[in-house]
Amino acid sequence: MRGPAEEQDELVEINVVPLLDLAWNLLVVFMIVVTASVQGIQVNLPKASAAASKIKPSTKAITVSAEGTIFLDSFPVTLTELENRLRQFKAGDPNLPVVVRGDEKVSYKNIIEVLDLLQKLEITQLGLVTQKLVK
Repeated sequence: MRGPAEEQDELVEINVVPLLDLAWNLLVVFMIVVTASVQGIQVNLPKASAAASKIKPSTKAITVSAEGTIFLDSFPVTLTELENRLRQFKAGDPNLPVVVRGDEKVSYKNIIEVLDLLQKLEITQLGLVTQKLVK
């Protein structure tokens, strides 16, 4: 007759195959959901579905109105004045964050001039402000 100690000779293992199947299915679902949510580039730039991000207090806002007037924070400036002021701010903070806001009726050329200026000044902390998309 066998005693209780002899009956426990079996090797108990955890079957990981169902866990691997679950992980594989989750990976496939995640890949499908992510690729389905990216539909391409929106043409209507002033609207975006992303939530508004928190802007640091040191962030400078450049606004281009529908008439093409450029504002730094809330003060109207020319492109040359904008360059000089941003150069001063960048000297104080090398990682100067800047956000660019443009009216949807403004010429694309005006926004590109501002972006070229920011690139010339090597300002890399850049954000484009858009209006939240209402669904």
